[in-house]
Parts: sequence; C-alpha cells; structure tokens
Amino acid sequence: MSHPAMNWAAIDSDPRFQELHARKTRFLWSMMAFSIIYYFLLPVGAAYFTDLFKIKLWGPINVGLVFALSEFVVAWSIAWFYARKANAEFDAMSEEINRLAFSIGGSK
Repeated sequence: MSHPAMNWAAIDSDPRFQELHARKTRFLWSMMAFSIIYYFLLPVGAAYFTDLFKIKLWGPINVGLVFALSEFVVAWSIAWFYARKANAEFDAMSEEINRLAFSIGGSK
C-alpha cells in the first residue's frame, strides 16, 4: 500500500505549523539561555566570588558544593518543565497538524 506524496513546503507554510515552530523555538531558546547562564554561574562564582563559595553551611558542605549540586536539580527541573509544556501544548498542536497533514500537503 503506497502513501501519497506529501507537499512538505505546503505543510511548512501552514500557519498552524508556523505557530508551533515559533512557540517551540521561543520556549527552547529561553530554556537554553537560562540553563547556560545558570551553568556558567558556577565557574564564575568559583573564580570571582571565592569568599561566598567558601562559606560553610553544614560541616564540610559549603555554598560552592551546594550550588554545584543544584545544577543537577535545575537540569532535571528544566527537563520536567519541558515535558510538561510539550505534553500540554506542543503535542496537541502537533497532533492537529499531523491529523490534517494530507489535507494541507497531500498530493492529488
């Protein structure tokens, strides 16, 4: 059973696809910018704010170590936030585009 050829340019130019792409791009770039800034706060803080990073919190545990471990929590939080946003918004938009794909870009 052969499938009809798709006109991918028509799907790409569809306003629903453009909106999905724009929303997803905006969201991903903002999450990437946040994660990069947060990631680089660790080496910048360790290099330029050594007095702050040396402050002891509990025994040998200091601010620098807690901040370094918080990077894992932030990464997991970003992944969780993305999955939640994708499930709630992006997947529904994608499903609609997928459902209408042949009417948008199907060849006759």
